[in-house]
Amino acid sequence: MSNVRPESMARITTPELAHAFIEEQVAAVRAQVGDKKVLLALSGGVDSSVVAALLIKAIGKQLVCVHVNHGLMRKGESEQVIEVFGKAMDANLIYIDATDRFLDLLAGVSEPERKRKIIGAEFIKVFDEEASKLEGISFLAQGTIYPDILESKGVKAHHNVGGLPEEMHMELVEPVKLLYKDEVRVVGEALGLPHGMVYRQPFPGPGLGVRCLGAITRDRLHALREADAILREEFDKNGLAGKVWQYFIAVPDMKSVGVKDGKRYEGWPAIIRAVNTTDAMTATIEEIPYPLLHHITDRITHEVDGINRVLLDLTPKPIGTIEWE
Repeated sequence: MSNVRPESMARITTPELAHAFIEEQVAAVRAQVGDKKVLLALSGGVDSSVVAALLIKAIGKQLVCVHVNHGLMRKGESEQVIEVFGKAMDANLIYIDATDRFLDLLAGVSEPERKRKIIGAEFIKVFDEEASKLEGISFLAQGTIYPDILESKGVKAHHNVGGLPEEMHMELVEPVKLLYKDEVRVVGEALGLPHGMVYRQPFPGPGLGVRCLGAITRDRLHALREADAILREEFDKNGLAGKVWQYFIAVPDMKSVGVKDGKRYEGWPAIIRAVNTTDAMTATIEEIPYPLLHHITDRITHEVDGINRVLLDLTPKPIGTIEWE
């Protein structure tokens, strides 16, 4: 299969078309792989999850999934990967909790670009270490999708594992590389993945590392994760989850004074960001009803230790990027 989507290829919009695509890819993967093993870095994001489910259907235990928890995942994400792939699908899943490795390396590092580089490089290192322990891996599966190819005319290095050692001569398996994101989701639903996983919003590779602004500390990262979970829960409950392209909390490295239980209380602010976009090049601000904002503020300030203010970011893109760092 070349890297150019044929003109004649119909957009996958229905379960029927998705099932036909799945059958076709299952046959293609079996023909490509034979009885060999395939390695996949499973992040829990939409693309890698759909590729994992597709390959499990095609080759079962010949697929080895490696999920690296860098400690910067959103609440419940690594648990969901273990639940869906390790338990429900009985996949050959290797789970690595590398939280301490990542957070120790990031201690005291405040410059955003350096944080990204540390997280990216360490991720490849952890993945390589695991890969080198495995015997007889001949293929590497990746969740490359069509926009990745259009964007870079190649592999998105920060997203997919681009730093595998030279001696691991592995052929790529990229079953969804001609699909657009909306098609990947239709295929994911047809494969029986949970709706929440298939419609998960985009999440940067460095995860919460670029939303815990400045130098990451464990206590502030914990507060960010809890506040973010409340925002997601409230958006789900109030019908905003499907309407808003991306919504999250950022927590800056600064404190302000507040009052709690009649005493002065220093805490961090939680900043809500909720944007809509079609192409991520420009973004507009989603209008969140004020009663809901008040409710979210009340929950975050009462339930999350260390946060004493909630702010709303009203900046479109341009002038503000979607992420803060």
